[in-house]
Amino acid sequence: MKCKTTLLLSALALFLSSSGSAFAADKTSRYRVYQDDKSLTETSDYKSAEAYARGFADSHVEEIGTRKWLWNNYPRYKVYQNGASTSNWEFATLDQAIQEASRWGHASIRDLQSGGWVWNNYPKYRVYQGEVTLDSWEFPTLNQALAEARKWSNAHIIDLTDHSWVWDNIPAADKQSLRAAGTPIYQVMQGTYAAPEWNFASLEDAVNESLKWGGSRIVNTVTGKTVFSNDRTYKVYQYDKLLSSFLSVDAAIRYAEQFDHTKITDENAPTAESKSSGIWNNYPYYRVFQNNSWIGDFSTIGAALSYAMGYSNASIRLYDGNETIWSNLHNLQFWGWNGGSADTTVRAQVANTAGLDVVSPTYFQLADASGGMTDTSNKDTVAWLKQQGFTVYPLVNNQFDQALTTQFLSNADAVNKFIAALTDKAATIGVDGVNIDFESVAGKDRANFTKFMQSLTQTAHQKGLTVSVDLPRGSVKWNANSAFDHEKLGQTVDYVITMTYDQYYKGSTEPGSVAGLQWVEQGVQEFLSYGIPRDKLIMGIPFYVREWKVAANGSLDSNRARC
Repeated sequence: MKCKTTLLLSALALFLSSSGSAFAADKTSRYRVYQDDKSLTETSDYKSAEAYARGFADSHVEEIGTRKWLWNNYPRYKVYQNGASTSNWEFATLDQAIQEASRWGHASIRDLQSGGWVWNNYPKYRVYQGEVTLDSWEFPTLNQALAEARKWSNAHIIDLTDHSWVWDNIPAADKQSLRAAGTPIYQVMQGTYAAPEWNFASLEDAVNESLKWGGSRIVNTVTGKTVFSNDRTYKVYQYDKLLSSFLSVDAAIRYAEQFDHTKITDENAPTAESKSSGIWNNYPYYRVFQNNSWIGDFSTIGAALSYAMGYSNASIRLYDGNETIWSNLHNLQFWGWNGGSADTTVRAQVANTAGLDVVSPTYFQLADASGGMTDTSNKDTVAWLKQQGFTVYPLVNNQFDQALTTQFLSNADAVNKFIAALTDKAATIGVDGVNIDFESVAGKDRANFTKFMQSLTQTAHQKGLTVSVDLPRGSVKWNANSAFDHEKLGQTVDYVITMTYDQYYKGSTEPGSVAGLQWVEQGVQEFLSYGIPRDKLIMGIPFYVREWKVAANGSLDSNRARC
């Protein structure tokens, strides 16, 4: 692992995902299941991907190679009350949404693939008894309002679309008497102005007069209370610009529908959040961002995807809550191996390496067959690295001693001793995890090495530690005879570092590249063929070359590594 750094490809070798492999029993994943933008699993066949996705809300199945959505269960309809909603109010069908919305007042339903409302029960009529009204006396139909009003004497109904007085059960004789001899206590006011003739004993007469004057109100001069208002509380905005105000929500909607990106707020909404966010809007529900800049919005996920894929660092976010459901944001991790443990060595490499995320000092080594551990860790160095914002995964090696490793792996007590010592010390010095670099392991130790990694990972996870393992290439054609069970190890650890280097090495009989591109791509294919998820794969990039010396007769004389 010396003389190199690596990078994590979050969509490693996407060019490989849609094509088949020549290897037998190829388990390369071709489909990925997401919940919103969180990757849940990868599968090699579509049926299992869809079956898994159905176990989650707001999930989708994506073809990895093209990033096309093949299936999703995102809701089509959403219920709101006074403009507010919850995740429990999202439905696949309009009938389901109506069933829920009908349980609530001031409810509306939005088809997420269109603007505005497709159903609502906002009140159209309000019942009064004299000056008194209740929140429960609002109704979407006149018949419902009449059924309530008839329960009470001296009741009347106001049509909320224009605030007209449309019905009452006050006897005609009482009205006539009030107008003839009643005390005029109802004052119509427009702002602070009140004309002398705007004073009435009959509330009905005051209401009819107030309808002539926009933004007027009626004040009971005895109590000083406002008992009726024509305030235009429904405000229409385009983006953040106020366009106009209206007496009724229906009039506001008719006006707002003439423009795009409009919303309606209600100054009488019950909460500050409802007042600011609005009760109605025709903003497209799926918004595309590049980084944090809003660059477009669409009424369907498909249209948003098609547009977003044309940009790098793009994401699709929902209009409500700004929740991200898809992104192609670059989220690469850059790892660097120090090749030593000295504080000065570590600090020097960090200081001279741009973009580094993970630092791996060589701190731990298998010391003997009984599970002893050589420890050159430095808690102060770790603390300094963490303060600089780095993740720390120290390297653990086996001295590359095959005989020693065989003896160690065959001794359960030695394995348990080493795992306990390693994880205890890692937790004590505050590192984030460990990187296992056991090389020159005998093929006969395959099962024991896998068991060792499984035990180590289980113990490490209990202590909040991440585990990664460095693995050489291993074609499925012959991997069963090697020391490393790539498939099981990939299922066990958090990260697998692909040792895609040393194509031509010190013992090669001819000169060549340390890591030729085609050879590296084939190595990535091999790791994918075991079904290892792409977000677990770290591609090892050599930061060294090999210098070859060729004799005059063309034969290879010598070679050496140059960092």
